[in-house]
Amino acid sequence: MPNDFNQQIIDEFRARHGRVGGHFEGARLLLLTTTGSRTGTPHTTPVGYLPDGGDRVLVIASAGGSPRHPDWFHNLRAHPRVTVESGVFTYEAQAVVLDGEDRDRAFARAVEADPGWAAYQEKTDRVIPVVALYSIAEGGPGNIAAGSPGEAIRVVHDAFRHELALIRKEMADGNGSTLGAQLRVNCLTLCQGLHNHHTGEDIVLFPHLAGLHPHLAPTLERLRTEHEHIAGLVERLREAVSGAGSDPAAARAEVERLTNELEAHLAYEEEQLVPLLDAV
Repeated sequence: MPNDFNQQIIDEFRARHGRVGGHFEGARLLLLTTTGSRTGTPHTTPVGYLPDGGDRVLVIASAGGSPRHPDWFHNLRAHPRVTVESGVFTYEAQAVVLDGEDRDRAFARAVEADPGWAAYQEKTDRVIPVVALYSIAEGGPGNIAAGSPGEAIRVVHDAFRHELALIRKEMADGNGSTLGAQLRVNCLTLCQGLHNHHTGEDIVLFPHLAGLHPHLAPTLERLRTEHEHIAGLVERLREAVSGAGSDPAAARAEVERLTNELEAHLAYEEEQLVPLLDAV
C-alpha cells in the first residue's frame, strides 16, 4: 500500500486503540514495526493477523497476491526482532518464518477463517509466507496505550467489549446451522485475553491496591470470585464452539450468558477501581 495510505491507517489505529474504518472496518489488524534490511531504519506497516493461542500470533505476507514478498517480510528476515502494536498493547516480539507442514497448517487455518487468503494465493506463483510473532515481553503483556492506570483499565475492558461484539456479529451473520472458523478465532482471542488480564489483576494489581486501600478488601474479593466464575463461563463457551458437532443454539446461549455477566463485571470494576487509580 502507498505510504500515505498506510500512514492514515496507522494514525487512525493508534487514535482508536486498534479500530479502523473504511475498507478495513472489523478486520483484525496490528501494526508491525520492522528494521529495514538495507537502511536499518524502522518501518511501521499495518498487517492482518490471525490469533494462534499461547504467546504468538500469525501474520501472512500476502501483499494482496503480489508476485513479490512485501518489504516488511524481507526486513524481518534480516532483523527478526520486531515491535507489535495491538491497539491496546505494544510489545517486542521475535519473528519466525514457518516452513513446510507447519506453514501449510497455519495457512489452512487462516483460509478457513477468511477465504480471502486463498484468493491471494491463487493470484501469485510464490508460496505466501506465514510468520509467527512470539511475544518476548518481560513482566507483563507490554506497554498499554493509556495515559493513566484508570484509563488503562478502561482501554483493556473496551477491547473485551469489542471482542464480544465481534463474536455476536459472527453468530448473527452465520447461517444458523454451523459455527464458522472465524467465530472460533474470535472466541480464542477473547478467552486468552481474559485469562491473561484476570491473572495479572489477581497477582499484581489487586495485592497492590489492597496494600494502599485496606477498605477495598470486600471489593477485591468479589472481583476475584467473579474472575473464577467468568473463567468457568469462558470454558463453557470454548467447549460450545469447538469440534465438528458443536450446537449453534448452545453456543449462542453461552455467548449471551458470558456477555451479560462479563459486562456487569467490567462495569463494577470500573466503578470501584478507576476513580482510585486515576487519583494516584
